[in-house]
Amino acid sequence: MAARILVVEDEEALTTLLRYNLEAEGYEVDAVARGDEADTWLKERIPDLVVLDWMLPGLSGIELCRRLRARPETRQLPIIMLTARGEESERVRGLATGADDYVVKPFSVPEFLARLKSLLRRASPERVATILSFGDIELDRDKHRVRRSGRQVDLGPTEYRLLEFFLEHPGRVFSREQLLDSVWGRDIYIDERTVDVHIGRLRKLLNPDGEPDPIRTVRGAGYALDEQFAKAAE
Repeated sequence: MAARILVVEDEEALTTLLRYNLEAEGYEVDAVARGDEADTWLKERIPDLVVLDWMLPGLSGIELCRRLRARPETRQLPIIMLTARGEESERVRGLATGADDYVVKPFSVPEFLARLKSLLRRASPERVATILSFGDIELDRDKHRVRRSGRQVDLGPTEYRLLEFFLEHPGRVFSREQLLDSVWGRDIYIDERTVDVHIGRLRKLLNPDGEPDPIRTVRGAGYALDEQFAKAAE
């Protein structure tokens, strides 16, 4: 599944340039022009990486970076900071605040993309892993095959994408809206109850003989891969 990148930048021309090049690399891109709007956006959903401008209206990039590092759910979120400030003291300040990398404007797009890919690989190795496993469940991306306790599990395309997404984020709870955005895509309108239907199908296919259910329903919150299931399977 494509990594989702949030670009927080108030220069429209630069946002367009970044979106074009990131989407050409296969990433899903969201863009916000204000720091305060990005703060609200990030409380509702968490991307795989943030490209964050230092100087923003509403809330500075440096302050937003501090806030993200203070929250448990975004403490490990990869952040690349963009700025016109090239002095060593400013780079040190940006990195000390919690940014993972620092790119000075104007910059080389190929170099920026290389840095972004490297950071994604370090932060989310599951994004590039061929085999994803959780307990006795194994998903082979190359062969597009799923096995549980050695037996093959035949999943439909939507159930496969759901399982792959859960395996990329084991233990994390996702709301129906977040699952719709990440698995179906934000440009497609589907009723949230559709998520329940496909979760039910996935459970039925994974647990045909009454095996322990790896998917946990969190009342009022959504669904997650159950970490207790993984521990029991060890």
